[in-house]
Amino acid sequence: MPVPTNPQLHILFDLLAWLAAALFGRWLYSWRLRDLAAATAARTGPAYVAALAAGAIAGAWGIGSLNTGLAAVPHASHSIAGALAGAIVAVEIYKKARGVSGSTGAVWVGPLALGIAVGRLGCFFSGLPDETYGIPAALPWAVDLGDGVPRHPVQLYESLALLVFLGIYLAALARRAAWTRGRAFYLFILFYAAQRFVWEFIKPYPDLIGPLNLFQLLSLGLIAYALHFDARARRQP
Repeated sequence: MPVPTNPQLHILFDLLAWLAAALFGRWLYSWRLRDLAAATAARTGPAYVAALAAGAIAGAWGIGSLNTGLAAVPHASHSIAGALAGAIVAVEIYKKARGVSGSTGAVWVGPLALGIAVGRLGCFFSGLPDETYGIPAALPWAVDLGDGVPRHPVQLYESLALLVFLGIYLAALARRAAWTRGRAFYLFILFYAAQRFVWEFIKPYPDLIGPLNLFQLLSLGLIAYALHFDARARRQP
């Protein structure tokens, strides 16, 4: 299946992802998350978002560039997985310094899931220059991104996976399930990291330790983080 691609489309889909996430977050705030958002803001203080943003930017470019630094021609890059990891580290340090306990990420779950799902479409339609394409595949739904090689549409796999999680989350939020307040962020990270770990096996990134690439090692770290903090959240009233 030939797919028309253009690297410039990534910018368009990045903007669409940010817009979709912002509008969706505003709707969730009005629908179900108004009290949770207010409580989170009161606990964390005004510098919380600045710490989150700084960590996300550092992680995105640090991890992304570390991965592409292993390529034949090293160059700078950025990564959503790195952004999540960087934001988590920065926020946990901030919370420790401020004496904030418990999860503060539940309000970000819906926007993150939708934003990543839309953003991955940009990776897909950007084609081979985006460097997130899949390995060759002999499947009916394999795609040709311009080099005549049928490949796994791995970006679409991730986008669909995030939309499935989002559907489950919205259904739980509609019935006010308890996990959507105290544990939602940890469960989101667990799901994101697990599906990302799987998809990395069908990407052509270089192995770093054994059969695992950098993003798989990062995913294992995110899974460990999510399991630990989720277990702690389940023990708290």
